[in-house]
Amino acid sequence: MNRLHLTPIYGDDETITHYMGIQFFTDANVDLGPLPCSMTKEPVRSTRFAPDNSFRPISTGPEHSNFCREYSSLFQLTDEVLCQSILSRLSPRDIASVSSVCRRLYHLTRNEDLWRMVCQNAWGSETTRALETVPAARRLGWGRLARELTTLEAVAWRKLTVGGAVEPSRCNFSACAVGNRVVLFGGEGVNMQPMNDTFVLDLNASNPEWRHINVSAAPPGRWGHTLSCLNGSWLVVFGGCGRQGLLNDVFMLDLDAKQPTWREIPGVAPPVPRSWHSSCTLDGTKLVVSGGCADSGVLLSDTYLLDVTMDRPVWREVPASWKPPSRLGHSMSVYGGRKILMFGGLAKSGPLRLRSSDVYTMDLSEEEPCWRCLTGSGMPGAGNPAGAGPPPRLDHVAVSLPGGRILIFGGSVAGLHSASQLYLLDPTEDKPTWRILNVPGRPPRFAWGHSTCVVGGTKAIVLGGQTGEEWMLTEIHELSLASNSV
Repeated sequence: MNRLHLTPIYGDDETITHYMGIQFFTDANVDLGPLPCSMTKEPVRSTRFAPDNSFRPISTGPEHSNFCREYSSLFQLTDEVLCQSILSRLSPRDIASVSSVCRRLYHLTRNEDLWRMVCQNAWGSETTRALETVPAARRLGWGRLARELTTLEAVAWRKLTVGGAVEPSRCNFSACAVGNRVVLFGGEGVNMQPMNDTFVLDLNASNPEWRHINVSAAPPGRWGHTLSCLNGSWLVVFGGCGRQGLLNDVFMLDLDAKQPTWREIPGVAPPVPRSWHSSCTLDGTKLVVSGGCADSGVLLSDTYLLDVTMDRPVWREVPASWKPPSRLGHSMSVYGGRKILMFGGLAKSGPLRLRSSDVYTMDLSEEEPCWRCLTGSGMPGAGNPAGAGPPPRLDHVAVSLPGGRILIFGGSVAGLHSASQLYLLDPTEDKPTWRILNVPGRPPRFAWGHSTCVVGGTKAIVLGGQTGEEWMLTEIHELSLASNSV
């Protein structure tokens, strides 16, 4: 099997000047058991299916056994066995390579059911179910969608115009995606007023507009909190700063209920109250909370899990013999099923607090999960100028892409660096690499203070942000990951 990796080479102005292509060859050991052909001393002539999709006589005697093994074993299997037992277990890149072997495999790899199985094995059931709800994804087909989400060849910025308004104007809110809907909760209003209202933007509508949702028993107003989506339509709010100071409460709302009502989840042994922490979701039922700022400005380094489906949810701290430096304003992402990735933030370094560009990972499927330092700002990267990763930052956003890659955008960056550049990290490779994405279209004018969520698996929506003069909630930008996803 072979794969071609194209690495862009950048000039001084960060534009691509040329590409370097590297061909990788990998041996595939497929044990299909003993051959059905005769191994008698007398050669027996029979007709076999050869890789060039033609039929030819092949001797099955001992002197021709290698020839028989080369052409007969794999290609005597039925199309169903080839697709379901072998090809479906390959990665999207490898399926594209297999299609060039012969005409039979070329036709097999045009099958949409096969591509769906490949995408589900590579990206997980939750991602493929989300993609099935997107009309544009259905139009593209699984084969083309896999190619575009793997290569990011169709990625582009687009400015959206939506109706309605989120009033009053606010900052430090939190947003997440529920299917193809974007939900916004809370935030900091005028004179640091903590808000507790809920707005929804349905991007499937012909004319999307912000709509205020009348809900019962709204949580206390807050900002610096996190809003997450669990189990398809459950919204979960944790922590933040309210009228009485820092919070560590949990509230949940079923957005698809006939009468949406917030209800408090009385978790046992909760973490200390905090704001500017980070959170992500695991297995569709668990909330992961990391770090943040506690009372008196103390930075935290703990990591907690809460399974909201339990009758009596219990917070569980993830034990680790070593933890990354305490921090706030960082990002947490889930990739590869049950692995979490931490990037950036304002981290404690001795007596100082400095912006960070370090990457840490933890595999929660292990019996004794532990933090691993993946890279710092000096990590070699094949596609980066001078092999550098993103400049240190906080209050950025991280977007998990299919296949385990993480997209970093924006944030508060020191000095003359631009935070509007997109960086792509693939932590699944043997030697993880950063790559700069040069994306056409109209990117946001702002670079920090925004909120981002992935909608339908094919686009990232960027809400709000600070231009340096004002907070913007009327401008919404979309990063399309696949063509025709608008």
